[in-house]
Amino acid sequence: MEENIKKQVEEQMRIISRGVAEIVPEDELKSKLYRSIKENRPLRVKLGLDPTAPDIHLGHTVVLNKLRQFQDLGHEVHLIIGDFTARIGDPSGKSETRKQLTEEQVKANAATYQEQIFKVLNPEKTTVYYNSEWLMPLNLADVLTLASKYTVARMLERDDFHKRYTSNMPISIHEFMYPLMQGYDSVVLKADVELGGTDQKFNLLVGRHLQKEYGYEPQIALMMPILEGTDGVQKMSKSLGNYIGVYEEPYEMFGKIMSIPDELIIRYFELLTQVPMEVINDYREGMEKGELNPRDVKIKLAKEIITMYHNAEEAEKAEERFRLVFSKRDIPDDIPEVELEESEIWLPKFLYENKMVSSTSEGKRMISQGAVRVDGEKYENENLVIDRSLVIQVGKRKFVRVTKK
Repeated sequence: MEENIKKQVEEQMRIISRGVAEIVPEDELKSKLYRSIKENRPLRVKLGLDPTAPDIHLGHTVVLNKLRQFQDLGHEVHLIIGDFTARIGDPSGKSETRKQLTEEQVKANAATYQEQIFKVLNPEKTTVYYNSEWLMPLNLADVLTLASKYTVARMLERDDFHKRYTSNMPISIHEFMYPLMQGYDSVVLKADVELGGTDQKFNLLVGRHLQKEYGYEPQIALMMPILEGTDGVQKMSKSLGNYIGVYEEPYEMFGKIMSIPDELIIRYFELLTQVPMEVINDYREGMEKGELNPRDVKIKLAKEIITMYHNAEEAEKAEERFRLVFSKRDIPDDIPEVELEESEIWLPKFLYENKMVSSTSEGKRMISQGAVRVDGEKYENENLVIDRSLVIQVGKRKFVRVTKK
C-alpha cells in the first residue's frame, strides 16, 4: 500500500508540475499529497480573483487550467471573488497607486466572471466565495491584529514597493493592506495550496506566513508563468491589444491564434490546453526536424482552444473560413484545379507531375530556395507530402488548387 501511495503522489506531481514556474516548497506539496491520498481527504486549493475588468482572456486561464487539473485529480477548488480586495486594487507590478473601484463596478464585473470561469472549471467541484463575507465584518481591533502579523521592512522587500520607495514615489498605507487581506483569505479557508501568477509570489507567501501566525499549517504557493500576448513579447493584456478573449467569436479567436509567433505554439499548448504532453512533445520534435509545418500545428492549437470555449463544430467552421479567406489572398480566381488521387504524395513529385517544374530535382531545388508556397506560406522542407486540400504556388505565376476526394 505504501508503494502504491508513493506512485500516486509521483503521478499527481507529474500532472501538477506541468507548465509550473515555481512551487514553494515542493517537498511540502508532496507530503500534503501523500497525506491526502492516505487519508482520502482532498486538498483545498485556492485561487483569488479580483474582478477589476468585466471579461477574462486566455492569460487568465493559465491558472484556471491548473485548477482544473487539480479538480480532475480529485481535489477541491475554492475560488475567491475578491469583491472586497478589488476595491483596494492589487499593487503587484504597479509603479503608482491604483485607482480604487466602486462597489457597483466590482459587482458588475463579478457577475460576468463566474460564467466565463466555468468554461474551464467544473462548477460541481468548485466552491465560490466573496471575500467581503469575512473581510467586511472585521472591526478596527481585528485589522490592527492582522497588521501586527507583518513588518514594514518585509513589505518594503517587495520589488514594486521597494522601487517606489527608493524613487520617492508615494505608497499609500491601504496598499500594504492588500497582501495582508489576500493572505487572510487563506487563513479563513485553511487553504492547502494557493495558485497565482509569478507576479503574485509575494502575496502567496504572505498567506503562508499568516497561516503560521494564526496557528495553521502553511499553504503551498504554486506560481504559473505569465502568458505572452499575440505579439509574443508583452504580457497578454486588453489594454495592450494583444489579448484573446474567451468570449470572442470563433473566427476572431482563430485568426488571433494563427497570428502568434511560432515560438509560442508549444507554450500555448502546454499552458492553455489539456492536450497530453506526449502529443505536445511530438509537435515540438516534428517542427524542430522540419517534418511539421508550424502553421499546421497552429491550426490544431486554434481548433483545440475554440473547442474548449465554444465547440468542435465552431472550430471546424472557423478553420474552413480561415482557409477560404487565406487561400484567396493574392491568388488569381482562375487557377487550375487538381484532384488528389492518392491519400498523399511527395511534394516534388506532385510539382513535376503537374508540370510546375521540369523534374523532381528542380522541385527539390525550388523548395529549398523558398520559391514554393503552400497556402501562402514558404515551404523549405523537400520531404513534405500533400495530403489535404490547399493552394500551391511556384514562383510568381504558377498556381494550382489541390482538392481531395
